[in-house]
Amino acid sequence: MDWTAPAIILETRLWGEADLIVTAMTEAHGTHRGLARGGASRGQAALWQPGNLVALRWLARLSDQLGSFTAELVHPAAALALDDALALAMLTAATEVAAGALVEREPHPAVFRGLVSLIAHLAEGPALLPELVRWEALLLAELGYGLALDRCAVTGAATGLAFVSPRTGRAVTAAAAADWAAKLLPLPAFLTAADAPATAADGRDGLALTGHFLARDAFGLHHKPLPQARRMLYDRVTLLAATESPPDAG
Repeated sequence: MDWTAPAIILETRLWGEADLIVTAMTEAHGTHRGLARGGASRGQAALWQPGNLVALRWLARLSDQLGSFTAELVHPAAALALDDALALAMLTAATEVAAGALVEREPHPAVFRGLVSLIAHLAEGPALLPELVRWEALLLAELGYGLALDRCAVTGAATGLAFVSPRTGRAVTAAAAADWAAKLLPLPAFLTAADAPATAADGRDGLALTGHFLARDAFGLHHKPLPQARRMLYDRVTLLAATESPPDAG
């Protein structure tokens, strides 16, 4: 068995003294593990960093074997993000979420393409947070846990949506929420209108929304915690929102 494809490195684990068990994601093969011989060596360590885009080759005698990986670097996203704490936090959170939530060898082309887009735009900083949240919502939908954000669960209205039920994942308007608003999750406008401006506080609320359903469904149902890097990203964005200047009231 042998295939070659563009791939994103998601995570690595040391195997022996110098080899790595690598989890990568491709468009056609989904998340896939393989043995990178010498992957932890000085000459190869930079190649196998999570977030890097590579041209990956997998080779095995039988399809159900672990097999071996070799790769050529295409885009060193991990190295490029080292000097930007938020970019590195977003990259690490996204790769850990993908590695932990997706079923091995189950293709999710839209999730793969979305992650490639995120990696390509990491330099945008806080402006990329809406795209990250939308990618997490897409991942949830691909796994069968899609959010219903197109109309109010109570009134059927398609405008004025402001909250999401943490139980059903359905949107609710501010008027319909009434006294229940404190028990609902805030719905940032960028999730219902792609061109809506987004503040760091909106990014925080978006991460809280998708994080709730990732923790409960994508990870919790399999008795796994939400990845630490994802929790740390939320904390970082919360601090960013706390120092954000309020919008000019004019």
